[in-house]
Amino acid sequence: MDLGCSWARQRASPLWHCGTASSGAEPLARRARHFVQESLTGLGVPAESTYLPGKGVQLHVVLAGPEDGPLAVLLHGFPECWYSWRKQIPVLAQAGYCVLTPDQRGYNLSDRPKGIQSYKIDLLTGDILALIRALGRDRATIIAHDWGGAVAWRLAMDYPEAVERLVVMNAPHPVALAKALASDWSQRLRSWYLFFFQLPWLPEAALTLSPLGTARLFFQRTAVRTGAFSSVDLETMAAALAQPGAMKAMIHWYRAAFRYRPAERTRPIEAPTLLIWAEDDIALGKSLTYGLERWVPELQVHYVPRCGHWVQDEAPEEVNEQMLSFLGKMG
Repeated sequence: MDLGCSWARQRASPLWHCGTASSGAEPLARRARHFVQESLTGLGVPAESTYLPGKGVQLHVVLAGPEDGPLAVLLHGFPECWYSWRKQIPVLAQAGYCVLTPDQRGYNLSDRPKGIQSYKIDLLTGDILALIRALGRDRATIIAHDWGGAVAWRLAMDYPEAVERLVVMNAPHPVALAKALASDWSQRLRSWYLFFFQLPWLPEAALTLSPLGTARLFFQRTAVRTGAFSSVDLETMAAALAQPGAMKAMIHWYRAAFRYRPAERTRPIEAPTLLIWAEDDIALGKSLTYGLERWVPELQVHYVPRCGHWVQDEAPEEVNEQMLSFLGKMG
């Protein structure tokens, strides 16, 4: 089915016809759709919220930019949603890209299948491949952050024919992360939450007591550039966190990563790749960017000093400039 990027003529069920929060959800969760519509207006470019098929799930997506432009897929991380790309979507759309920004499975308004096995990496990459195919495309530029980066690395390995170019932000290549967790005590300490999230029920229970408090904890209090998140930003993210079962589903990504190996072996990435790395990431050390040449032969690395993990939020102008230059869209 060729949906193209024409959300005026060919689209899945519109947002306001597809409820996901139960009638008993807290008021913040019920406002998620309102926040989406307000956010679309704030983008400053024509955009639409709709649903597209992933690999056995329905995924909420935001579409922007010309329908006949080259496709760019933006993948968020934990505990974010499509909104984390609000400062990149307009720039890419204005550069001529058809921009597809999903809530990945388990997040915000997308489906949240039950069970840890539903969040295996091969299913996560399968979702992105399905979205590309749903738009009638064979290839896309993949732009990703955090857990979205983990999906992007794997997608580029397993489906090289589908990845035109790759831009990854503060997400370690899987080989680099595995080596660091095996031998680097400094990185192990930074990554304590990986092990905490293996506990049953407790992590999601703690993080859903106050979705707004959780949003402040993750985004505002760990940012180096503290003005990166407005009160509206935090409330919008909190509404996504407040969706019934969303936090459990998000944490299942970590649990599945410990339990299920990818079906394919790790191999070098063929696509030209830009790695953007904020140097003051509280969770991921700069050393994770070293020695990747064997696995990513066509790699460029750009470091952003005095910046925390949320690099596309904290340093949007620099990120956008580097991204467009790499993609050949400057000037």
